[in-house]
Amino acid sequence: MAPINSDRDGAVTGIRTPDTEQTVRLTVAQATVRFLAAQHVERDGERTPFFAGCFGIFGHGNVAGLGQALLQAETEDLDTGREPSLPYVLGRNEQAMVHSAVAYARMKDRLQAWAVTASVGPGSTNMVTGAALATINRLPVLLLPADTFATRASAPVLQELERPDSGDVTVNDCFRPVSRFFDRVWRPEQLPAALLGAMRVLTDPVETGTATVAIPQDVQAEAFDWPVSLFAERTWHVGRPLPERAALARAAEAIRSARRPLIVAGGGVVYSRATDALARFCERTGIPVGQSQAGKGSLPYDHPQSVGAIGSTGTTAANALAAEADLVIGIGTRYSDFTSASRTAFTDPDVRFVNINVASFDAVKQGAVGVVADARETIEALDEALAGYAVSDGYRALVAQLAADWEATVDAVYSPGVHGTNVATGAEALTQNEVIGLVNAISEPRDVVVCAAGSMPGDLHKLWRTRDPKGYHVEYGYSCMGYEVAGGLGVAMACPDRDVLVMVGDGSYLMMATELVTAVQEGVKVIVVLVQNHGFASIGSLSESLGSQRFGTSYRYRSDRGRLDGGVLPVDLAANAASLGVDVLRATTAAEFADALEAAKASDRATVVHVETDPLIGAPDSESWWDVPVSETSTLESTQQAREVYEAWKKVQRPYLRPSEPAPESSSTDN
Repeated sequence: MAPINSDRDGAVTGIRTPDTEQTVRLTVAQATVRFLAAQHVERDGERTPFFAGCFGIFGHGNVAGLGQALLQAETEDLDTGREPSLPYVLGRNEQAMVHSAVAYARMKDRLQAWAVTASVGPGSTNMVTGAALATINRLPVLLLPADTFATRASAPVLQELERPDSGDVTVNDCFRPVSRFFDRVWRPEQLPAALLGAMRVLTDPVETGTATVAIPQDVQAEAFDWPVSLFAERTWHVGRPLPERAALARAAEAIRSARRPLIVAGGGVVYSRATDALARFCERTGIPVGQSQAGKGSLPYDHPQSVGAIGSTGTTAANALAAEADLVIGIGTRYSDFTSASRTAFTDPDVRFVNINVASFDAVKQGAVGVVADARETIEALDEALAGYAVSDGYRALVAQLAADWEATVDAVYSPGVHGTNVATGAEALTQNEVIGLVNAISEPRDVVVCAAGSMPGDLHKLWRTRDPKGYHVEYGYSCMGYEVAGGLGVAMACPDRDVLVMVGDGSYLMMATELVTAVQEGVKVIVVLVQNHGFASIGSLSESLGSQRFGTSYRYRSDRGRLDGGVLPVDLAANAASLGVDVLRATTAAEFADALEAAKASDRATVVHVETDPLIGAPDSESWWDVPVSETSTLESTQQAREVYEAWKKVQRPYLRPSEPAPESSSTDN
């Protein structure tokens, strides 16, 4: 570059200036919408628009900014004969909109996402729970919460939280700890960096989660001259990191030395689209596969090496193998406490771990031999590196026998000889196991079951016979009540060629059923199986096991003695659902329920199938544990007994700290 000099008059000379770039004058909100519409993602040669659209609820914080921008973009597209480049969907609840967006991204293997906008104050803070859910599950969603005035010209504005100690903090700072990326656009010049930073995180399988870009309401409406290059089509490439050669060799060596290996398949197997590679690898080596909640569907339930769910809500087959495994191969799992049964699942004193994960954070858990790489690429490389290796015929036979025994257990609870009791009327009622069995039997292999919280996720985890990698969609990272209906909407929008079967209890339904209205609005078909058991069945069962006698878990009138143990509340959830515009079918017997479900599948409308069940009849025991502390002192005998059980399990719990890679001069260290 030429030197910079000044002439006698002080003018700077010798600077090479670039050609002036063309600009376009837009508001910050209009620029945001145009930028989002131009973003694409590519993996394995498949390129798609990254943003499927924008969910939104408007208020004074965003109606004149992002609301106007979305209207203008939609109008311009339709007037020129184009489909809207960033379709807008009106939601009914801000948290629910985020859930729908997250469910959509999960069905698209994180290769497509939604933006979600809400107004200033409670509209935005309502999204915080959804933000946490997305980040915990490592699923991409872009949040665009409105913020208070950057200029503070009218401060304090309606719904603004004033802090006497800090003028630049707003309620939107609540998003910081639950977002993988957070920025606030105080000036138009900051927008490009904020949006590009958000896109970097959203399209990175390691970093992905919630990206939050807060935009003050006055800044949204402010005009600026933007470089046209900001709106050029941009492609974000999602790569497949290859396993490092030495790490792969260490993993292969550990597996070769194992006599009783077990794979724990997590969500990373599905997101990587590694299910076919996993099936080939397991068929050849004979290594059995247990599946986490997110990993369920990694193998179909009837695959010879599939032993189903593992951990606290696992099958007896997977948990029996886990207890004896001398090597655990975690693929795309983060080892939540449910997967590891609160670190009691793997009890061999010399158990070792090999972890395959795109995130180093997860690859090194349990002192494992870590392979930081893409799941599909690593499985295929391991298959080649382990040529000639297979488990013994005896181990294969044991796996097959344990799996067959569990399937017989499932058959028995799907069609029990003794039915339950309707707690409201005393009449005969279906059990939740029967309901799951009927839905499973009537559903098609590509249909998707959706659930999130309560007793249903655990029962589905162990009982549902998954036949398609995308046929099981249970949110169990955050286990958020209210996710089900909103999540089902997102799944159906992502996969309109599949029937979506939302399994939801009355507790979760009452938390958030409002997106049924959005389903009707958008003509989206979902089938909601609404299980009415008059209370919190899951927490009721847990409460009983912890010595708390199901206190505060049933929906009852307050009795004369002041406790919630009176008669059953006269709540009619079927009537409530009908008022939201969906079709509603009631069922009391197995035959009625099957007919209703068949009718719902034949329909092209959103339908709720309402059924009463007995909350006191649970699914078969996993012979496993979940660490929920019990009161150490109590005057209640039930709590004292529960504490004894708790202390017995705590003796089984282990830290899993011993390095899985032997040191040159290894010393014996308790694992």
